[in-house]
Amino acid sequence: MPRYRVLLLEPIHESGMRKLAEHVELVLADGLDEEALCRQVRGVHALVVRAGGRITRRVLEAADSLRVIGRHGVGLDNIDLEAARELGVAVVYTPLANAESVAEHAVGMMLALAKRLREGDAALRRGEWGARYSLTGRELLGKALGVVGMGRIGRRVAEICSLAFSMEVLFHDVVEPQLPPGLRAIRVDLEELLSRADFVSLHVPLLPSTYHMLGERELRLMPSTSCLVNTSRGGVVDQDALAKALREGWIAGAALDVFEAEPLPPDSPLLELPNVLVTPHMASHTEESLRRMSEVVDDVLAVLEGRQPRFRAV
Repeated sequence: MPRYRVLLLEPIHESGMRKLAEHVELVLADGLDEEALCRQVRGVHALVVRAGGRITRRVLEAADSLRVIGRHGVGLDNIDLEAARELGVAVVYTPLANAESVAEHAVGMMLALAKRLREGDAALRRGEWGARYSLTGRELLGKALGVVGMGRIGRRVAEICSLAFSMEVLFHDVVEPQLPPGLRAIRVDLEELLSRADFVSLHVPLLPSTYHMLGERELRLMPSTSCLVNTSRGGVVDQDALAKALREGWIAGAALDVFEAEPLPPDSPLLELPNVLVTPHMASHTEESLRRMSEVVDDVLAVLEGRQPRFRAV
C-alpha cells in the first residue's frame, strides 16, 4: 500500500490512532477554521473529522489529493456532502457506534431534571441543607415520553424508558420506523406530541427541514410541567425562544448537550437559568463509544486501498 497522508482534525481513541499510524502518515490539524483547513488539506489523501471544524466546498476544492473523509460519529452536517459527491470524495461514518451512549445520556438527563439533581447539588455546596424541603422532584414512572426522531438513538431511549419506567411512548418521525420487539409506541404529529408529553427528547439530524423545528410556537404547546432534552443538534431548537420559555415558565426545565454555537458562549442566557442542565456535547463520549467511533479508520483505509467500506454515506 502506498504511504498515504491522513489529516486528523482532532485526536480520536488511541486504538484508531494506532491503526492509522501503522498504515499511513498521520498528521494532526493545527487549526480548524476554514482558512487553516484549506492550507492543511493540500497533499492529504484522507480526513478524519469529529464535531469540530467544517468541511466546506472551499476546503474540499483546496484538497488536491483527497479520496475519503471519515466522520468519527453519526452526524454529517459539518461536511458538504453535495460538494464531496461532485468532487468524487467518499464519505464514511459510524452510524452504529454511539446509540447506546447517547441514549443513556438522554435518559440520565431526564432523571437529573425530574429529581432536580443539579439544583440539589448546588444548594448543598452552598450549605443549604434545608433545600431538601423545597426541591421536590418527580418520578418518571408512568409519565409520557415524546421522542422526536425515531432512529437508532430515539428507539433506544424509548426502549429504556418504556421498559424501566413504564412510560407511555409517543413519537414523531417523517418515516415509519421499525420498532424493537415488545416496544409499544404511538406515532403522532409533532403538535400532539408536544402537547401531551411530560418529557420531550430530540433525536433528529440538522437539516434545512429541522432547523429551529422547536421555536416559540412549538414551545408554547408544551405543558408547563414538561421538560425538553436535546442530545441531537443545537440548531433544531431556537435557543432564544427556549431561554424565554424557561425564564417565563412555559416549560419546567431543559437539558442540553448541544448548542447552536459551540462552544457555548459564556454569556449565554441559558447559563443563568436554574432550570437548565448543560453538558459540553459529550453524550457520545464513553470509553466504549469512542472506541467504536474510532473504527471509522477501517473504512478510511478500505477506501484508500480500493476496497468496499462498511458504512458509506457518499
